[in-house]
Amino acid sequence: MRILIVNVNTTASMTDTIAAQATAAASAGTEIIALTPRFGAESVEGNFESFLAAVAVMDRVLSYTEPFDAVIQAGYGEHGREGLQELLDVPVVDITEAAASTAMFLGHKYSVVTTLDRAVPLIEDRLKLAGLEARCASVRASGMAVLELEEEPERAVASIVAQAERAVAEDHAEVIVLGCGGMSGLDAEIRLATGVPVVDGVSAAVVIAEGLVRLGLSTSKVRTYAPPRPKKVTGWPLTTEAGAGVPRSAAAKDR
Repeated sequence: MRILIVNVNTTASMTDTIAAQATAAASAGTEIIALTPRFGAESVEGNFESFLAAVAVMDRVLSYTEPFDAVIQAGYGEHGREGLQELLDVPVVDITEAAASTAMFLGHKYSVVTTLDRAVPLIEDRLKLAGLEARCASVRASGMAVLELEEEPERAVASIVAQAERAVAEDHAEVIVLGCGGMSGLDAEIRLATGVPVVDGVSAAVVIAEGLVRLGLSTSKVRTYAPPRPKKVTGWPLTTEAGAGVPRSAAAKDR
């Protein structure tokens, strides 16, 4: 089984962190291929960057020429998952929904701890759109920018722990969700500090993607996520590498 996991920003070191977490969560025999968009922002922390990332992720996946069995979008609260589901005939898993749905198996309510406060409304909207907000106790900001998670890991953990503890004490959360792909690998430290289950979206998405592939399930192509209608798309592809072109289904069916 081959799973593509796509970072939503262009910071290669963050892609490496995400890849390491995904590989650790994957079963024997699952190959994780981590991809970095060819264009976009170095970190995604607002609507403009999120919509840009959505196009960049689709572009990067469509230009990958080898077979694959599932795709994971590794951005918490970002746009674009729906487009990938239209374009591909393999399962598409977003870490936002993977983390939140997993958290609901572990406690009555969960809280998300993310990066900057400006990301909170985006995450709230994505959870509402996915029908996952009813059991979300809160979305809290750690005050750490995405790139600071790598630059100042000790301060990042301290900030996340502080908000996680407040979520448990004040918001009555029973599970903490890490609300950024760049927080991958911090779950064990935060679990130890808070004493509650901590869900990393990258790990959860890998397990869910593997399960869907093993069950032989993928996105319904009736109505909502039917393939795009054939029409002229001006300016596509945005990349010039071989394999990029008009939106297509994944090569997995050609094996």
